Amino acid sequence: MDFIDYYKILGLDKSASPKDVKDAYRKLARKYHPDLNPNNKDAKTNFQQINEANEVLSDPEKRKKYDRYGKDWQHAEEFEKQKQQQSQYSGSRGGGGFSGGQTASDFSDFFESMFGGSSGGRQTKYRGEDYTTEIHLDLIDAFKTHKQTLVVNGKNIRMTIPAGVENGQIIKIKGHGGPGINGGPNGDLYITFSVANHSDIKRLGNNLFTTVDLDIYTAVLGGEITIDTLDGKVKLKIKPETQNGTKVNLKGKGFPVYKNEGQFGDLQVTFSIKIPTKLTEKQKALFEELRNSL
Repeated sequence: MDFIDYYKILGLDKSASPKDVKDAYRKLARKYHPDLNPNNKDAKTNFQQINEANEVLSDPEKRKKYDRYGKDWQHAEEFEKQKQQQSQYSGSRGGGGFSGGQTASDFSDFFESMFGGSSGGRQTKYRGEDYTTEIHLDLIDAFKTHKQTLVVNGKNIRMTIPAGVENGQIIKIKGHGGPGINGGPNGDLYITFSVANHSDIKRLGNNLFTTVDLDIYTAVLGGEITIDTLDGKVKLKIKPETQNGTKVNLKGKGFPVYKNEGQFGDLQVTFSIKIPTKLTEKQKALFEELRNSL
């Protein structure tokens, strides 16, 4: 596994305080957020690396292990256990155990000799660590099945995101976590999806909700309008004397059902009747005539 310098990613040095880490993360996350950089093909990669760096450096325990063990920080507990066992074994044979003072650059070679080395001793298999990451989507992205490339520890993972994924949903990709030791299985990758609502269309489960402006003339006399949906434009017939707040349910025009191709929720449209402004005296007179006739 290639070493990733999390301090360098956040533009910090090892003396950075927790507040420095937090401030640097917020600044870079805003700068490279994919939603704010739709034309920057590197934005998603940078954003994922920034999240990964923050996840480690903002956690005191993870940061302590990272500072000490470098790229092998995820196996710190296994290392300490094996180190203790080896020290006890050396002590029973009159040896002095480990001298201490190893640096992060020493640990990779030491891991190799201790976990899978040439001593001929019994090797213990360890499962790799599970990884977690987050993918940010807008409602339109989640509406259709599409592909994305994740960068995890410097490796590209090409994945298909099914239509209908929900906000907060977690998907596991088996075997794409940390590498196993001594032939042990790799850990898994857990992806949490953050799906933002559309500015004009809100989602609740598989159903969508939107409010459409309706002019008073069409509301009174009826007619036909065209509205925007996530799947294109749809024509609606308006009944005469439609009241403000009237709701119309469009079956099958909602959100796709996750992993059920061809199934969709409903779209509920609420009409908001707009009162005309800046009327001329003649127009006001016509309204007055209409009022007196009722």
